[in-house]
Amino acid sequence: MNSPERADGRAFDALRPVTIEPRPLAYAEGSALISVGNTRVLCAATIEEKIPPWLRGQGRGWVTAEYAMLPRATHERTQREAARGKVGGRTHEIQRLIGRALRAVTDLKLLGERSVIVDCDVLQADGGTRTAAITGAYVALALALQRDFTPGSPKWPLPRQIAAVSVGFVDGVAHLDLKYSEDSRAEVDMNVAMTDAGEYVEVQGTAEARPFDRAQLDAMLGLAQSGIASLFAHQRAALDAVYAGA
Repeated sequence: MNSPERADGRAFDALRPVTIEPRPLAYAEGSALISVGNTRVLCAATIEEKIPPWLRGQGRGWVTAEYAMLPRATHERTQREAARGKVGGRTHEIQRLIGRALRAVTDLKLLGERSVIVDCDVLQADGGTRTAAITGAYVALALALQRDFTPGSPKWPLPRQIAAVSVGFVDGVAHLDLKYSEDSRAEVDMNVAMTDAGEYVEVQGTAEARPFDRAQLDAMLGLAQSGIASLFAHQRAALDAVYAGA
């Protein structure tokens, strides 16, 4: 089935242009600037030689994430959450999602009693900020761990990759990687996070207009898997560029 013409000229099963710039920050142990179309997220990983109190004595580490959107990441200024005095529910949800996704591919025993905090700051938003954050955060995490571990060695704490993408039904057709103008009018919107072993870490699907059936779910999952495979290649290229120059 052919897709209606998308505003940016993409095929229904195509990602927006993706770039991942490794180590854009001078001081973070690991960092990555990911651009997916007009969505741009800066991810910075910090290693701390301590763990949460509830993990002490268990011989394993912790990986977590924080997420924020700059006031002018969107068409109109949004107030900083710090100025409001509390973190919003959407922010809590997204940073917990990013943390879960990263922990799913991290061997916390090999990490040892240290923590990694990955800050994901949205510089510009045009849909898919949480999925871009997961994809970029993995690269920042891998680069940070290079400080204490050798990539590919038996003790490398990242045995799998993780990446994420949005999918949905727009005008009755399954679309990959929704930009904001598509996401805002989608009948179904879904975010999918997967490992490079083909395992699902998160599937968040919502019927915005009408319920969706199993065939539509399968169509979206198939599109997500193909898009995430491309994102894995972008991650590997960004990391290989650093490893080659190490």
